[in-house]
Amino acid sequence: MTEIRLPGGRWRLWEQFALRGPGFPADGVLRLAPAGLAEAADKFGPGDALTGPDWDAFAEGFDEAAVATAYALQDIARTPAFREAVAWQNRPVLDSGIKPFLNWTPTAAGRTSMPRQREELVAHYWQRFCVKNDTIGFFGPVGWGRFDGEAGAGVRVDPGEGLVAATELYFAGWAVDALAANLAADPAVREWTAPRRVPFVRAVGEEVLVPGRPPQQAGAELTAVLARCDGVRTARRIAEELPELDVAALLDELVRRRWAVWRLEVPAATRPERWLRAWLDTVGDFGVRERGLHGLELLERGRERVRSARGADQVVAAMSLLEREFVELTETAAVREKSAGTAPCRALVYSDCRRSATASIGAEVGAVVAASLEPLFTAAGWLTSRLAAEVMDAAKGVHARLAAQGPVNLASFWFACMPILHGDARRLAQRLQQEFQAHWQAILDPEPGVRRVRRGLAEVAAAVAERFAVADGPGWTAARYLSPDVMIAARGVDAIERGEFQLVLGELHLASNTLGASLFVHQHADPAELAALTERDHPGPRLAPLLPKEHRSRLSARVKYALRRPEDYQVALVDQTGDPADPRTLLSADVAVVERDGALRVVLPDGAEFPAVDVFAHVLTTLAMDLFQILPEAEHTPRVTVDRLVVARETWRLPAASLGFPEEKDERRRFVRARRWREQQGLPRFVFVVSPTESRPFYVDFDSPVYVTVLAKAMRRLARKDPDGRVVITEMLPTPEQTWLTDAAGHTYTSELRFVAVDERDVAGGDA
Repeated sequence: MTEIRLPGGRWRLWEQFALRGPGFPADGVLRLAPAGLAEAADKFGPGDALTGPDWDAFAEGFDEAAVATAYALQDIARTPAFREAVAWQNRPVLDSGIKPFLNWTPTAAGRTSMPRQREELVAHYWQRFCVKNDTIGFFGPVGWGRFDGEAGAGVRVDPGEGLVAATELYFAGWAVDALAANLAADPAVREWTAPRRVPFVRAVGEEVLVPGRPPQQAGAELTAVLARCDGVRTARRIAEELPELDVAALLDELVRRRWAVWRLEVPAATRPERWLRAWLDTVGDFGVRERGLHGLELLERGRERVRSARGADQVVAAMSLLEREFVELTETAAVREKSAGTAPCRALVYSDCRRSATASIGAEVGAVVAASLEPLFTAAGWLTSRLAAEVMDAAKGVHARLAAQGPVNLASFWFACMPILHGDARRLAQRLQQEFQAHWQAILDPEPGVRRVRRGLAEVAAAVAERFAVADGPGWTAARYLSPDVMIAARGVDAIERGEFQLVLGELHLASNTLGASLFVHQHADPAELAALTERDHPGPRLAPLLPKEHRSRLSARVKYALRRPEDYQVALVDQTGDPADPRTLLSADVAVVERDGALRVVLPDGAEFPAVDVFAHVLTTLAMDLFQILPEAEHTPRVTVDRLVVARETWRLPAASLGFPEEKDERRRFVRARRWREQQGLPRFVFVVSPTESRPFYVDFDSPVYVTVLAKAMRRLARKDPDGRVVITEMLPTPEQTWLTDAAGHTYTSELRFVAVDERDVAGGDA
């Protein structure tokens, strides 16, 4: 393995990294910026009236350019790959928007409201497919690369053949859950279903203990059944073990008291259908088993039809048939409504792909990357260490109070810590971010009103080492990982080889190895390589909390951690979403919490011990993930560059109602006024915009009237919803011209490199 150790000796980079980029070339968006139109618009100064012969000539030229752009958008919308990408994203749009747009003949007079809306629809999808470094389907395939000392000084790209090397199709977990729920509606299924104890409930003698409640008398019969609710024994088997009892009635009572769960539940997994099939194979009732297998096989055949579909029409037909069969089978809607409480994967199936192109980073660029990131990692380590230390100091007080009444189990400890984790810890995280930014303010010492802050790496590294020094380890085991997104701004690989490049920090994901997510692991040519890297990082077993299946946009099967090893433990705190047959999946009520040498430890039933902070890992990572922001929010923040790395891009936070140009109805005048406004604000040509009313950041090119219109409409929506609402505008860096990732045909793509950094220090009081 190629060693990439950072200068301070604390951090090490994985030799492998993910190569994230869209599936359409970057220059595609430039097709929507008519040549010369921006320059013509800029001839009208702030005081010039938009009337007269010069204006009439400009308006005529604008109309001609708009018609040409409409034809360009039709060419885009007609492209098979574009139509197929839209089919995966939002199939109804093909009929409601794309089809009528293609049936329309663009003319200046014919560009009425509806055709213009369809132009904007195509442009909006097009910017996402061309310049957003998403990871989804063939229009955002997962690429891979590695540090390679033999690759020369710069970056080497092997484009491979075509865009995509491999494609895989997955069921959304909720779809398999719906099939399981439909099967479970049959009363005959109950005896073949394994009831399980609620994770935070336990029995001691004939009493049942629930956190926050006095012990409850249950009696010998209920506790005897509860003791066998392990998620593995079926109700039928429990009845065989306790022939003298009415087990079904007792199970109903346990469910009524919320001490046990008795329903068919599919564990969270990338391939949930495999678990359901394995369960069906255990069912002794021929009718139940065959009905379940028939339904499962029906959906699997539908998935295979979708997998083999080529082109938008075939994808639409295959998906539509699968949805009809699903609705008939489960009596459940085939597409989940979009809402704040809905996680990704709204459709029945989703596709992930592996990019054909691979990249190798040579020694010189690798050294620049390592040296540039080291101060940021040190500062990030300060955040996680401080967060963990202060949360655990408060948790010690909770433990001491509980321990005064007797032995403490993890369930009681967890619930007693809720006010800390969801109250005090949030305020603590905000305070730490303010301290973090104050340190960076002192380190960078930017002059008020400047647009560019440039500092040397040596001076910044020395100041960071002084201000962000911590004596303890990273805080919790997962916090040993950092996952930075780094972009290389260069006009091709030859420019990188000559040293003509700039690094740009995208996001720095704290306390998480994001390459361990299912969407990355299962799109690797050899996942065993990622497992070997994990083994190197963690010679001993780890403990992690078991997470819910889904939660808004943060949790889904695609981001489920997929590098867990057989020796690793996981503990169900509130929800048991794992496989009950897994011997290293434990219930919180069965885990003890003790204090040893001033540190809280959890002791598992087999005697294994771990730092108690690891039980809070997901909560702490969620709190930490948005903390790394070196500049506080302001109406304008400058671009900050440390030697070769841009650590913060120039950003504006402006009231949507103050922009002025969005309310202009005439698109010619709106374009001119938008360019005047851009000049006044000092915005670059290419930006990304974040608005509270839009689901995702979107690209804007101020040389493109259609993208100016997209921006104007987004600002009007925001101003109507919240007159004080602010829009965040960030310079696009790299720009569409600063791209180096190529395919076999020589097209270039925007991209970012997702690295994994490992803190070589142990977690304080724990095992690395």
